[in-house]
Amino acid sequence: MRRPIAVASSHSRRLLTSGVLLASQSLLLTLSAAPASADDARTPVRGTAYMGSGVLAHEGVQGRPAGTRVTQTEGVDVSSHQGNVAWSTLWNSGVKWAYTKATEGTSYRNPYYSQQYDGSYDVGMIRGAYHFAIPDGAGGAAQADYFVDHGGGWSKDGRTLPGVLDIEYNPYGDTCYGRTSSQMVGWIRDFLDRYEERTGRQAVIYTSTNWWKQCTGDYSGFGSANPLWIARYASTVGPLPAGWDVHTMWQYTSSGPTVGDHDKFNGTLDRVKALANG
Repeated sequence: MRRPIAVASSHSRRLLTSGVLLASQSLLLTLSAAPASADDARTPVRGTAYMGSGVLAHEGVQGRPAGTRVTQTEGVDVSSHQGNVAWSTLWNSGVKWAYTKATEGTSYRNPYYSQQYDGSYDVGMIRGAYHFAIPDGAGGAAQADYFVDHGGGWSKDGRTLPGVLDIEYNPYGDTCYGRTSSQMVGWIRDFLDRYEERTGRQAVIYTSTNWWKQCTGDYSGFGSANPLWIARYASTVGPLPAGWDVHTMWQYTSSGPTVGDHDKFNGTLDRVKALANG
């Protein structure tokens, strides 16, 4: 005799169905909460880039400056990452000049700009502002306008340095921002031309030699007019990009005292003042 097949009650079937639905919903929530990929999780938020962030990530630290017979003047560069800066502490430690990030692209303004830009001036430093370039966004001229309109201007007061174009590794994607070497050179030229038109000064170019070679084809056409701020965390500045025989400033570390990014001006304090005066 065959045994009767047990049939689940309607109550049991409802419980089983509810359990499957809850498990499915839980799985969907887990999948939607997870990052799409490891790369997405590592990509920083637009606006959070700062001078040298790409250099540190791509080139690393190779040493600290060795002793030199050339007189150099200590400086720092800051962004929103430093928040409110202890300017008196830096001044007392020998820092005499500073640059503050003002803008990025055409939509970001440093919320700590006033404390940093005015604070460095108030303790006696010679100071200036820099713009983090986003060449896959608005054009060079438009970004220069945004920079000048939001803190990147210049005045001949002996205490204000010319603006800086921070052009380096893309923290948000393709190293060269999806541009060919000729396109990158054109974008940089548009920025520099507009900045000079608006302020009467030639902007400083901040970059690393490796990035410049890769993304501009080692273009040599800016060296005769635009001062060079080289980024290299090593014992020496190393080879310079084409067109420059000397550097004006050197970002030599991202782990200095009080604030991380420390720099050396290639000359005495009088030379810093000369650059400010134009």
